[in-house]
Amino acid sequence: MAKGKVAVALSGGVDSSAAASLLKEANYEVMGVHMRLWDSPRSEYQAHRAEDICRILDIPCHQVDLQKEFESCVVDYFCREYRQGRTPNPCVACNQYIKFGLLLDRALSLGVDYLATGHYARVEHSRDGHRLLKAADTGRDQSYFLYTLTREKLGYVLFPLGGHSRDEVKQMAKQAGLPTAARSSQDICFISQKNYGAFLSQRFSTQLGDVVDTRGKRLGQHQGIAFYTIGQRHGLGLAPTSQGKPLYIIRIEPESNRIVLGHEKELYSQKLAAQKLNWISGKAPREPITVTAKIRYKSKEAEASLFFRNDSVDVHFSQPQKAVTPGQAVVFYNIDEVLGGGIISQTEK
Repeated sequence: MAKGKVAVALSGGVDSSAAASLLKEANYEVMGVHMRLWDSPRSEYQAHRAEDICRILDIPCHQVDLQKEFESCVVDYFCREYRQGRTPNPCVACNQYIKFGLLLDRALSLGVDYLATGHYARVEHSRDGHRLLKAADTGRDQSYFLYTLTREKLGYVLFPLGGHSRDEVKQMAKQAGLPTAARSSQDICFISQKNYGAFLSQRFSTQLGDVVDTRGKRLGQHQGIAFYTIGQRHGLGLAPTSQGKPLYIIRIEPESNRIVLGHEKELYSQKLAAQKLNWISGKAPREPITVTAKIRYKSKEAEASLFFRNDSVDVHFSQPQKAVTPGQAVVFYNIDEVLGGGIISQTEK
């Protein structure tokens, strides 16, 4: 007897196809759901791959066109943030509004019990509700991108790969007869060849501005604040050893259209403020708490204390963190559990 009906979000890649195969082996009634998010040759390739995977696994295949919604919720947000001098994380927005928003709703409307994805993360069920945990393979863990989930949504979500390593997943896919060769992955699915500048230039006009040092001395001219990010060292149009030491972007000032450069030691911050918070439990802590926090996906967790305001949180790190960047997500953990997170709004050097 089937454990339940589950729709698997199939990207056309190895991870999601292996997730579908694992669920079918575990006696779930499985269907594949592929999202059409962007009009490009790569999107066509991914759609055909998803159909091929469904044929191999002998499961139904549904195509869901979410291109307009993706444009509004993810692409427009991405451009808006860069235009204002911040560095967004579109994968977080996609998970919140598209995968575990619109797609989850569509999947449930098809009569399934669960939506599964190929994310490396785990869900734990207990009397107190559902908890989001890191993947067993910490080097592959993707729980950072999932902090916007809620306990209610976690009740409908499965992450079949959470207990496996990537090598194990590739081996399982191979044994199931699934394609394991894939095109090289992209950081952002709607931008080819990582050419952010060209993409943004097609979306809005930019204004030239001054590049200055911390004392306000003009060092050069930038091409538009949208093309730069905190911690950037190259592509500044300056000699690499100006003032005797390498210079980095330590601050972007959209109100004055300036980029401020400083030395590496000036990149470090011990405090930040975050807004647009989500707590997976649905309840924000009332008192200050100590957690570990990540300021970006690839950063290491660092011990921090959280101090709460009405709609924001101040994060005080035990040790200064390098290149804390407004617009990025900061995610809070209690050992393996994801507590929640928010969007970095400002930093204190």
